[in-house]
Amino acid sequence: MQTKNILGIDVGASGIKGAIIDLEKGELITERMKLATPKPATPAAVGEVIKELVAKIGYEGNLIGCGFPSIVKHGVAYSAANIDEAWIGTNIETVVSEATGKEVIAMNDADAAGLSEMRYGKGKGQKGTVMLITIGSGLGSALFINGHLVPNSEFGHLYLHGWVAEHYVSNTARKKYDMTWEGFGKRFNEYLLHVDRLMSPDLVILGGGISNEYKEFGKYIDKKLNVTTAAMFNHSGIIGAALYAYEAKFGEI
Repeated sequence: MQTKNILGIDVGASGIKGAIIDLEKGELITERMKLATPKPATPAAVGEVIKELVAKIGYEGNLIGCGFPSIVKHGVAYSAANIDEAWIGTNIETVVSEATGKEVIAMNDADAAGLSEMRYGKGKGQKGTVMLITIGSGLGSALFINGHLVPNSEFGHLYLHGWVAEHYVSNTARKKYDMTWEGFGKRFNEYLLHVDRLMSPDLVILGGGISNEYKEFGKYIDKKLNVTTAAMFNHSGIIGAALYAYEAKFGEI
């Protein structure tokens, strides 16, 4: 019987995280490990860090799911907002596979987080239009229509007040412009209203590290918006990457 314990990797601007996932339950069965993302985050350097991470976790399986901060089509990176531009046009799956000696299936990191939340978290059973927005170094997004993923939505790169949205409101922007939680909340509310005008989502789920501070900035979010925080927290990208890899190779759980 094919094991449903798969290694998930989440490549971020500041850290590369991983754990082995029990996909029957959507839970980590090893401690989440994190190594610093190399600077610069070139393909060779990232491959070496992932190789080290896999060794530290002690994963003996043959399949890895990898969430990656890029538009990802058929395993190839088509953008590089928070990683080295050398990734553009590079096959993520090939780089990581050659580094680790294992089969790798890659997807956009926010899509991975959304997939996890739709299967195991707040999006489970939700119909209509559901969006997950991850708030971290940038803004990531995952879009689902009646439970089906529309990949590479990249709503963090919409223009708002002449800015790329993630340059206007993200954790990086919050720190750069020394925003209070009120200031951040009001800017984020503008962003959500802009997204609402475009997509009219039935539910917006907030993920990423800053979602843990929702009690600080959520009071500034328009009450007409149906907004909640993710159930899977910082594990969602790892879990979703593992889930996507398994289902791409073996079919639905």
